[in-house]
Amino acid sequence: MTARFASTGDLADKNISFSGIGPGLYAFTAEGDPNTGVIVGDDACMVIDAQATPAMAEQVIERVRQVTDKPIAYVVLSHYHAVRVLGASAYDAREIIASDATRELIAERGQEDWDSEYGRFPRLFRAADTIPGLTWPTLTFPAEMSVWLGRREVRLIRLGRGHTAGDTVAWVPDAGVMFSGDLVEYNSACYCGDAHLRDWPATLDRLAGFKPDALVPGRGDALVGRARVDEAIAQTRAFLNTLFGTASASVKKGHTLKEAYTEVRKAMDPKFGTFAIYEHCLPFNVSRAYDEARGIDHPVIWTAERDREMWAALQG
Repeated sequence: MTARFASTGDLADKNISFSGIGPGLYAFTAEGDPNTGVIVGDDACMVIDAQATPAMAEQVIERVRQVTDKPIAYVVLSHYHAVRVLGASAYDAREIIASDATRELIAERGQEDWDSEYGRFPRLFRAADTIPGLTWPTLTFPAEMSVWLGRREVRLIRLGRGHTAGDTVAWVPDAGVMFSGDLVEYNSACYCGDAHLRDWPATLDRLAGFKPDALVPGRGDALVGRARVDEAIAQTRAFLNTLFGTASASVKKGHTLKEAYTEVRKAMDPKFGTFAIYEHCLPFNVSRAYDEARGIDHPVIWTAERDREMWAALQG
């Protein structure tokens, strides 16, 4: 019997938390759903990742207004995925910021990704009719830029390829706080369908080199304290190494994709099977890991049709 496709069966609303992780720094989390970060400066606020629809972004705005009346002047896109970016219009921000590489990926595959993600996880696109279209950054940068919220500096940095080719982290030096996007997850599966798995561990090394005192991952609880941050980075690294190591070994043995999927399940289920969105991610993760191990550096674009074909082939 074929498993229910991706997260189409995940219909239960999650409990939202809005927690302080430092002075003027907040994490909007929801039990493994995509997180949003909030940075409050002297004269304005910045939001890290916008949510999937303007209607869902209003849930973030409502909580921001509970702690400050300063305008939300900046929205930062940690990467291009639809669940992160399509709610950006709700903030009426002065600038929508992303890396150059993220803008290129929106141009190359943004519409396909929107169609794909909506089909995989419809609950995350509540009031999809409020989305005005693709979200385009108004300001981009190649490797690093600083945004000043009055006296508070936020450093936006492209540390290297990982979850996508364009991942951006936001580092707040005065508080030692990092907003990692999906480069780090906590008790949640990493989605690796568009990943660069050989590069991702080295990107994590560079992130860890900042020695954050608190970190907001892409999914999972906000992490306060160096020990918890280190735990999440180590957990993410173990997930990636197990996935890519097992898939690579299967390719060397001449296994088919389905045989590789079986081997990866044997290696990963005992360690990570309880993580949020694990079952959703695994077929996409194995497909990408198998491709990369065979020398396909640039991830193949996922479409709604390709999603269903792959799922049926691996889950049937």
